[in-house]
Amino acid sequence: MASTSDIRNGLCIKYNNDIFKIVEFLHVKPGKGPAFVRTKMKSLTSGKTLDNTFSAGHKIDVVRVETHTFQYLYNEGNDYHFMNNETFEQITLEKNILDAPELLKEGTNVMVQINTETEAPLSVDMPASIVLEVTYTEPGVKGNTATNATKPATVETGAQVNVPLFINEGDKIKIDTASGSYIERIKE
Repeated sequence: MASTSDIRNGLCIKYNNDIFKIVEFLHVKPGKGPAFVRTKMKSLTSGKTLDNTFSAGHKIDVVRVETHTFQYLYNEGNDYHFMNNETFEQITLEKNILDAPELLKEGTNVMVQINTETEAPLSVDMPASIVLEVTYTEPGVKGNTATNATKPATVETGAQVNVPLFINEGDKIKIDTASGSYIERIKE
């Protein structure tokens, strides 16, 4: 058992007969009244997020997890196949466990958190950013750059990303996996 002072991003806990991962947290000490911890948790079984407030000193049940590096191989419908980089053992995960499955490119390394008690995969942490090639976008019009104008572009994984007007087909762009937004163009 741990207390609310041990809460941090990425911590997996048992709550309401489910396993949740802490996405965001904030320790609040108001001028009047007891301190508390405001959290945003994601269910690792259903993928739903939940806002919850724990009073200070509240006991929480922590789930022990191990993190392993897996390589993304391919997907079949809602099933995504990964291979452990150390043991070459393959696992299949459902789409709802993944944060940004539309940005996964074959061969990408991800970190998979595994429950040590049941050996069941709990969550997949994508790299902070990923480089993908633009496969389709409308040509940009010169002179339309007075503001931060963007246009939709399709990348090699099929995902839609808003990019600046100067991006053309065939360009490689870096995408933030947390928000799915354009970061920069990669020059080779």
